[in-house]
Amino acid sequence: MAKIFVEAYGCSASFADSEMISGLIVNGGHTLVKDSSESDLNIVVTCSVKDSTANKMMHRINSLKSKPLVVAGCLPKAEQNTVEKITQKASLLGPNSLGKTLQVIDSTLRGIKQVALEDSDLSKVGLPKVRLNPVIGIIEIASGCMSECTFCQTKLSKGDLKSYRLGDIVRQVETEISEGCKEIWLTSTDNGCYGLDINTDLPTLINAVTEIPEDFMIRVGMMNPMYMPRIKNELIKSFDSDKVYKFLHIPVQSGSNKVLNDMKRGHTVNTVKEVVKKAKERFENFTISTDIIVGFPSETNEDFEKTFKLINEIRPDIVNLSKYSARPGTEAAEWDQIEASEVKRRSRIIFNQINKISLENNQKWIGWRGKVLFDEETSEGIKGRNEAYKSVFVKDKIKIGQTHTVEIIDATTHSILGKIVS
Repeated sequence: MAKIFVEAYGCSASFADSEMISGLIVNGGHTLVKDSSESDLNIVVTCSVKDSTANKMMHRINSLKSKPLVVAGCLPKAEQNTVEKITQKASLLGPNSLGKTLQVIDSTLRGIKQVALEDSDLSKVGLPKVRLNPVIGIIEIASGCMSECTFCQTKLSKGDLKSYRLGDIVRQVETEISEGCKEIWLTSTDNGCYGLDINTDLPTLINAVTEIPEDFMIRVGMMNPMYMPRIKNELIKSFDSDKVYKFLHIPVQSGSNKVLNDMKRGHTVNTVKEVVKKAKERFENFTISTDIIVGFPSETNEDFEKTFKLINEIRPDIVNLSKYSARPGTEAAEWDQIEASEVKRRSRIIFNQINKISLENNQKWIGWRGKVLFDEETSEGIKGRNEAYKSVFVKDKIKIGQTHTVEIIDATTHSILGKIVS
C-alpha cells in the first residue's frame, strides 16, 4: 500500500476528477498525503486549455518526475507526445478513463508504464471521492461536448457528449448533502448541451435537484451560448428557486459575429445579449461571467472594437480574459497568427476595462443586507457567496458551512467586503 500525492489544475470538472481519483485511491487501500515530498507516487490532473496553462503543466510534470508519476487529465489525451518528451516513464490516465486508476497506480509502482487514454463506459456519477472542500460537492453531470471550436483542445481530450442520467445525479446530490455539503456545483465541459443525447435538458435537471427537501445552494456551471436559444426561457425560470445562485457563466469569446463564425462557436453576439437581458429583467441581482479571447488569428481591429463595445453593453461581473494561443491539433493553429505585441496591446485595453466595470458592479452592493453561505477559508479571511454568487469576505471568526446575515460595507475589483449582522 502506497502513500500518494494528488493535485489538480484547470476547471471544476478537473477538480472533480481529482476528487474521484482520490476516492478510488483510498478505497483501494492506499493513503493520501498532502505533500509530494512524503509520497511514494505522484498524480497530477492536468489542463491544456491554453499555452500558459500547458507550460505550467510541463514545468510541474518535470518537478514531480523524480518519483513514480501518473499524468492524468486533458494534457496526456490531447498532447501525449508533449508529455512523453518531458518524461518517458510516467503513466498516462485520460479524463474519461478513471476506472483504470488503481490498475495504472499499481503498474506504475512496479516500475511499469501504463497508458490508459481510451474512454471507458464508466459513469462519473456515484464514484467514491475525497472532497477538496468539505462543504462543496462537485458533481459532473456529463463528459465531452458537442462543439467543434477551431481554437479549443477540449474535444480532443474529452470527446463527444455523454450525459449522465438525471436520477443518478439527483441521488448523488442527496449523498453529497447527507455527507455535509452545503453547496452543490453542477459541472461539465458544457452544461448547455446536457441531456441532448438522453432526451432531457439542463432546466429539467435543475428543477429536479431543487426539489430535494434540504438546505443547500446550487451553482450551475459553464454553458456555451450555442445551446441557449433552445433552453433559455425554461433555464431562467429554473433559477426562480431560492436554492439556485443567480449566476450564469456564458463564454461569448468575441463581440464580432465574423470571428465567432471563424471560431465555429455556433452562436451570435445577440444570443448572449438576449440571455443577459432576460436574466437581469427577471432578477434584481444577477451575476454574469463570460470568457473573452483577444488576438484570434482572423480578429481585425474592427472586430476587436466590437468586443470592447459588447463588454461595455452587457457589463459582465467576471471576465476570464485570454490572449489567443495556438493549441496543437486545433484548426486555427494552422492559420496566420497576429503579432504577439498587438495581441498584448488588445489584451491590456480589455483588461483595464473589465476591471473598471467589475469595480463599479461591486460598489453597487454596498449597503446590501442578506444571507451569505460561507464556503471557503482564504488568506484574506473567510469567504462566502451571496444570492448572486458574489464573493463576500468577512473578518469575523466563523466556520465554513455556516450561513449568516451580512451587510456589505466596502468593495474591491474582485470581491465585496461585509460584516456579520445576525
